[in-house]
Amino acid sequence: QLQASGGGSVQAGGSLRLSCAASGRTFSIYAMGWFRQAPGKEREFVAAISRSGDSTSYSDSVKGRFTISRDNAKNTVYLHMNSLKPEDTAVYYCAAKIGFYGTSVTDFGSWGQGTQVTVSS
Repeated sequence: QLQASGGGSVQAGGSLRLSCAASGRTFSIYAMGWFRQAPGKEREFVAAISRSGDSTSYSDSVKGRFTISRDNAKNTVYLHMNSLKPEDTAVYYCAAKIGFYGTSVTDFGSWGQGTQVTVSS
């Protein structure tokens, strides 16, 4: 089970850190990802991280501004978001998959409930 938190409302240029806590003892076998869904749009890939944390991937729209990290001892994955823009406004979801990470919604089998991020101009 995945529980996302840390969303909120910020002004453009601000920062937020999202967290996603996973229950269970096998967190380290899961690659983790963050996706987002804005109103009226499809869910889209944001970032992903390998099981050990030594490999990451980002969408072009967030590359250089967002950083994904994980702490396997705490069963938690993070998304550090800097230089936020109004177009980053969306519900953010964390997701898990066994094995190597993917960048597609269909790659991931387990999903958290989502946390709202709102960026005002």
